[in-house]
Amino acid sequence: MILYGLPTCSDCKKALKALEDEGHKPTFRDVRGEPMSEAEWAVLLAEFGDNLVDRKSQAYRNLNAWMRESEADAQLADTPAVMARPVITDGTKYTLGWDDTVKAEWL
Repeated sequence: MILYGLPTCSDCKKALKALEDEGHKPTFRDVRGEPMSEAEWAVLLAEFGDNLVDRKSQAYRNLNAWMRESEADAQLADTPAVMARPVITDGTKYTLGWDDTVKAEWL
C-alpha cells in the first residue's frame, strides 16, 4: 500500500495514522521530496484525470498564468504540491482524498 502526499498535509497525516492503526503498513511517498516520474504521474492521471490537481490550493494559486492554463501533467511535473491529496493505492484500487467514502474503502 502506498500513500502519495506531502509530509505537511494534515489529511495525509490523518490517513497514514488511521491506516496504521487498522494494521495496514502503508509506504508514504512524498511527491515533492521524492519526485515522481512521468510514467508514475500517468497512472494517477489515468485514474483521476484533472481531479488530481487541487485548484483550490495555495500552490495552484501561486502558479503563473501560463502554467495554470497548461495540462494537469505539466502542472504536476512542475509543482507536485498542486496534487490533491492523499492518493492511496494497494496496487489494484486507487482513492483520492480522505473523506468518509475513502475511509470506508480502506478501514
